Amino acid sequence: MTDATLPGAVVDALVCPVCRQRLRRSGSSLRCLAGHTFDIARQGYVNLLAGNARTGTADTAAMVADRAAFLSGGHYAPLAELVAEWAAGWAPGLVVDAGAGVGYYLGAVLDRRPDSVGLALDLSPLALRRAARAHDRIGAAVWDVWQPWPVRDHAAAVLVNVFAPRNGAEFHRVLRPDGTLVVVTPTAAHLAELGAGMLNVDPRKDERLAATLAGFEPVARQRLEYPLALSAEDVRRVVGMGPAAFHDRPPPETGSRQVTASFQVTAYRA
Repeated sequence: MTDATLPGAVVDALVCPVCRQRLRRSGSSLRCLAGHTFDIARQGYVNLLAGNARTGTADTAAMVADRAAFLSGGHYAPLAELVAEWAAGWAPGLVVDAGAGVGYYLGAVLDRRPDSVGLALDLSPLALRRAARAHDRIGAAVWDVWQPWPVRDHAAAVLVNVFAPRNGAEFHRVLRPDGTLVVVTPTAAHLAELGAGMLNVDPRKDERLAATLAGFEPVARQRLEYPLALSAEDVRRVVGMGPAAFHDRPPPETGSRQVTASFQVTAYRA
């Protein structure tokens, strides 16, 4: 963890969600020329949502704690390394993680991109408290990624989207013409040993993904799959951090388990 901050390059990329004018830092707040003001929390993130925002699907404190603990165990480190590898090598600039959670993947990307800063967008202020401290070049903003983002046109050199909602229209608007988009989705085999209902992967997922990202061309695709040996506490955490935590489903068997981690990673260009 690092001390939280809001890098200047991140502030420069933000616009007011009310009037779409540029935001500027004013003390411990962000302010536009029209006078709309957004306080920067002491944990280092800024909440840009209006009072009527949809927050019912934001990660809870328990989900955030489980996710942070599970990821710190290195179980998804191979995925983070692959995402970072595919996001590296492009022109320096802003990296936006749409649905960044605790900033685990964005931090890995910035480790491979020393000339870049990162913007973590997520609906959960509790998750962004951690994301803001995940790397000294991350700035975090609370936002619903289904809505038009408070980000300038063509501000991002790289977009990252890991297990998160995909807003294709905003991907196009925010990504530079020479930028790249890295998307990670689970396959039907992911954690399948923990039982039905864990992820509910749609059998038409690939078709829906293609429709969502119409206008993007895949330039690389890889299925990343490997075994995971999970302790009983790991099993509890991986269930508690995911969508199953929102539903009243029977828990998986207790005790340590051997399961499969299985992801599809795709890089796109506009």
